[in-house]
Amino acid sequence: MAEACKGGYLRARLVRGIKVVYWEREGRENTEKTVDLALKRAFELGIEHVVVASNTGATAKLLMGKGVKVVCVTHQVGFRAPGGDEMPPEVRRSLQESGVKIFTGTHLMRGIERAVTNKSGGLYPGGIVAETLRMLGEGTKVCVEISVMALDAGLIPYGKDVVAIAGTNGGADTALVIRPAHSYQFFDTKVREIICKPREF
Repeated sequence: MAEACKGGYLRARLVRGIKVVYWEREGRENTEKTVDLALKRAFELGIEHVVVASNTGATAKLLMGKGVKVVCVTHQVGFRAPGGDEMPPEVRRSLQESGVKIFTGTHLMRGIERAVTNKSGGLYPGGIVAETLRMLGEGTKVCVEISVMALDAGLIPYGKDVVAIAGTNGGADTALVIRPAHSYQFFDTKVREIICKPREF
């Protein structure tokens, strides 16, 4: 049963007593609370790995020194402008020196298909999957995507649950418990729990 709470969110208590937090609105103002909820659930479930979408490193920094193994997935180079890397080199070095693994590469649901779409129009399987996941919010789509990307890169163990954190237009507003599969087995990926997500998006 959902109830209004202070702090701009709603909570729903599930049958098993697990709380899911629904933010009233999407956006970066939910970042710190999203990270706190994600870490709390990771500790409760004994999950060691947290995969976070973070292009500037700001959200990834919130996870440093918190007792989990952090994988930071950034936008690919050239996402905003040809040749441009959104993560400053000094931030990348600082995160890596703190033990954060960073993956910067082609996005799972973007890749070569986006070039075909941009050139010829139409929508292809990766885009269809992305749009379907966006029915649950941009952060949900990104959480699934970065978990599979991190697994394909060998940065998280196969067959284990991870907590994934992502957001909408910067910051974080979504956290999920996911057991990712490799990209060639994408539909074996399991979204096991929603920790928090925006209700309005």
